[in-house]
Amino acid sequence: MRNLLLSLSLILLVPLAACAQDVAYQEGEHYDLVSPELRGRDPAKIEVLEFFWYGCGHCYNFEPLLTRWKKTLADDVDFVGSPAVWRPPMDLHAKAYYTALALNVFDTIHPAMFAAMNVDRNPLRAEGDIAALFAANGVAAKDFTNTFNSFGINSQMQQAESRARSAKVSGTPELLVAGKYRVTTGKAGSQAGMLKIADYLIAKERAARQ
Repeated sequence: MRNLLLSLSLILLVPLAACAQDVAYQEGEHYDLVSPELRGRDPAKIEVLEFFWYGCGHCYNFEPLLTRWKKTLADDVDFVGSPAVWRPPMDLHAKAYYTALALNVFDTIHPAMFAAMNVDRNPLRAEGDIAALFAANGVAAKDFTNTFNSFGINSQMQQAESRARSAKVSGTPELLVAGKYRVTTGKAGSQAGMLKIADYLIAKERAARQ
């Protein structure tokens, strides 16, 4: 009789545990739904967008956590940075981000931009200030100027601005999972919480696609 009761208890606990996992994070309470959803750059993958700004102290503190987290992502997840733009000189900082990618110096310039604005208290308000930072990190002045002011970089900056507006981004850092789930520190409770919710939403999206 005791073994029978134990077996019945285990049978009941399994669906309850699964149900508890399903309601661990709820729309509106822990994350927001974005509608219409944003199209990712690779529809075959689950895209995770980070909206950030180099001058944001919270983004600077988030960066080490984010770097470690990105190493845990499966091959079906595509992580993309998206610089926030809603006032000058954030447009220049966004252009710096895309310029670093275009010149293949992202791994050097990305942390240098964060350090300049958050550690050295250099606001990088002008193109010349950003050019000096690139030059200090081995980028030729001509290469920087031609790339920074190119049509392609300006277009990417404008797309980033439009993307943040469509996702209803109100602060940084924020995450957008699969183009439709927006995760903020306010609702997640902490930056570590943001990443836990992002993991949950990635798994949710993966299950939906299967």
